[in-house]
Amino acid sequence: MKKYIIKLILCSSVVSLLLPGCTNLDEETFGSLSPDTYYNNEAEALSSVVGVYQALSQVAHIGDPWRIAEFGTDEFIVPGRASGGWFDQNQVEIITHTVTPENATSGRAWKNIFQEIGTANAVLESLQASPNSANLKGLIAEVRALRAYGYFYAMDFWGNVPLVTVARIDPNNLPGTTPRAEIFKFVETEMLAAIEDLPSVTTVTKASYYPRFTKEAIYGALATMYLNAQVYTGTPKWTEAISMCDKIIGTGKYSLEAAVVDNFKSTNEQNSVEIISSFSVAPAQNAGNNQFILYTQNALDKLKYNLPFTPANGYSTYQEALDRYENQDIRKSLIEYGPQYYLDGVTPLTYPNGTQLNIVAVKDLVSAEDNEGYKVLKYTPVGTSWSGFNGDNDLVLMRYADILLIKAEALFRGGTTTIVDTPLNLINKVRGRSNASLLLSVTLKNIEEERARELIWEGHRRRDMIRFGTYFTGTWAFKTTPTATFRGLYPIPTEQRTANPKLVQNDGYPAN
Repeated sequence: MKKYIIKLILCSSVVSLLLPGCTNLDEETFGSLSPDTYYNNEAEALSSVVGVYQALSQVAHIGDPWRIAEFGTDEFIVPGRASGGWFDQNQVEIITHTVTPENATSGRAWKNIFQEIGTANAVLESLQASPNSANLKGLIAEVRALRAYGYFYAMDFWGNVPLVTVARIDPNNLPGTTPRAEIFKFVETEMLAAIEDLPSVTTVTKASYYPRFTKEAIYGALATMYLNAQVYTGTPKWTEAISMCDKIIGTGKYSLEAAVVDNFKSTNEQNSVEIISSFSVAPAQNAGNNQFILYTQNALDKLKYNLPFTPANGYSTYQEALDRYENQDIRKSLIEYGPQYYLDGVTPLTYPNGTQLNIVAVKDLVSAEDNEGYKVLKYTPVGTSWSGFNGDNDLVLMRYADILLIKAEALFRGGTTTIVDTPLNLINKVRGRSNASLLLSVTLKNIEEERARELIWEGHRRRDMIRFGTYFTGTWAFKTTPTATFRGLYPIPTEQRTANPKLVQNDGYPAN
């Protein structure tokens, strides 16, 4: 078994609430144990909590919530192929900022997120009802934080959303939409309360506790939320963002890995000095999977990386994203573009007819050729173990480089700190690791672009672009005109409003 938490997934016997929408509340019971007889010890309780972590992993990575966090930005595109593959009008709408309330991708993302929230609600009620609840404070705190994370994503994507904290909803008293600022306050309150009962990275053995939430994992989540507080609530919280970063920095337990790619190797994981929070993946034990390589790489990469499957040639990035990197920046080498070679760097990677694969920018959004679309090696296939097309690289939720960049931006925007540093020094730490030229001064544009370089495909770009305004003012391939500001929120899905008429549509979208 790869990790302690993986062992628990295999013997899980839980009561979980599947919540595809806020009004479809079918319950599935696994096993016959009830709160009165269950959770006699932490191991039994943890077997349920693992299911909530799994649900959140589908929100933060791989699933449709991650996709709608990346589609619509200047770093992520999935073009339809001339062969007929991959075309999806729902994706085209998000890419071109023309999403409607009927968009199926956004609708599935809503279901994924509220399923995670519903699962957390059910597990939390069971933990709190257990006769042994007094000894389960740490696990209760984890689930509160997991649920809050779900609401963070809901607030980020849709703004005003229903706030549900019970496992069962009275169908005769459905919830309405709660204002975004109140959801922000709920998430903040829940995370701060959870921190009180979570262990610090300084008090646990990382190899055995990994990848469960520590105080520092939630400090990082709050730092992200405070960085975006002005968007969410109208009131900036730069100093609060810095305070959360300083709590992480002050532990002395984190630093930058020697290379960015080290964070995403199959072999690093719980030994990483940079990863603050992540999701454990072990497909050989039927415990999660990583399908970035399957979805991303060109079919010929089966030969390049000696893969046991043929990649589907989907996820791609733009010329604009590639052009952000200096040629000597090591991070640029993690994007596949131009003529392709085997790993020896000499032997051309060729089609059966002998033509070398030459990857170019996407020219046609709906009918792209096989070689269109640069590839981001977010999770390296080198050294990965495979179960079919599923890799075992753990999925990274937050890492120390992000904390340094959050602090840099919050300082630049006027926040204060007790751990003195400068935006220039913080950014140059990140740039220096990848051999990028050190900056002599810093602007907001520098900060935005450095986040884009360092955190590509890690689910941050959409909210970053909204915060900096470039989501609305910027143009790039296939997004050629300014975007109305109301599109900083996705529309409440029509199917949810049909099921629950109390849900109010976001401004700018059709009310009916």
